[in-house]
Amino acid sequence: MSSLIPAVETNGLGKKYRRIWALQDCSFSLPQGRVAALVGPNGAGKSTLLRLLAGVSVPTTGTLSVLGRSPRIQTVDALSRTAYLDQDRPLYKDFRVGEMLRFGRELNPRWDDARARRHLDELRISLSSRIEKLSGGQRAQVAVALCLAKRPELLLLDEPVAALDPLARDELMHILLESVTDDATTVLLSSHAVSDLATVCDYVIILSSSRVRFAGELDDVLASHRLLVGPANTVPTLDDAVVISSVITGRQTTMLVRSDRLIVDPAWKVIEPTLEEIVLAYLREDAFSRPVPDEFRSRRGRGSRNSVRIVQ
Repeated sequence: MSSLIPAVETNGLGKKYRRIWALQDCSFSLPQGRVAALVGPNGAGKSTLLRLLAGVSVPTTGTLSVLGRSPRIQTVDALSRTAYLDQDRPLYKDFRVGEMLRFGRELNPRWDDARARRHLDELRISLSSRIEKLSGGQRAQVAVALCLAKRPELLLLDEPVAALDPLARDELMHILLESVTDDATTVLLSSHAVSDLATVCDYVIILSSSRVRFAGELDDVLASHRLLVGPANTVPTLDDAVVISSVITGRQTTMLVRSDRLIVDPAWKVIEPTLEEIVLAYLREDAFSRPVPDEFRSRRGRGSRNSVRIVQ
């Protein structure tokens, strides 16, 4: 597969369940070889997007391609090139771990049994253990081992670290990085643990209110956002900057703004935000959206949905 072809490409993608849109107007392009973080609150559409990319669900509107073709083309070759881990960790509970490996080996032509065994051995998970007797974290590790053993070109993971302790999360992140380095695997994973994602991801997709709010390289995300801290009763000189969120606490205002230009205002302190601070600001905007005071509305960039949250 040519690296010029995106690993994932969507255009106006949407999924509707009866009268409710779980995902709307989703458009982005994920280059191959990236470790991409899919972040957003519960109900934002993360699981829906991953199910669409895995071919498990059918879109209501829009188009999508995975490794250059529709995920609904369920050929043996297409299935072997993508691995998908649902957040429910679907494993046969009556099987032993070794039987799950045999099951995967029989169904996947690219199967790497040695990799799966090595991963489970490092985690001290016995092949003779029955799935139902394992802890939630161990079952998650077995499921991830099965996905990696497929040697996929695209790995889709829905909340893979939710049941893992901090040490296990760190180990999993390093394993994913090794997979990208060794096999040029593209990884798209959803998670609420943004601080963990920031150490391994180089691409970010922010979903909120069933829509894509931002999709791009991590370096671009960090470089184009700034935190501004200043007096509550003043307005910074923003020019064409877009205010993502604004929080007033007592006599101080903290803003996250997006701009390609250098922001200089003596009355305001400019801080480089972390990925977690950026994500939280986008999510806060939707969670606490309310009418904007005139002095802030006049400073908004085109297309922005400025919000002010008053903290009592």
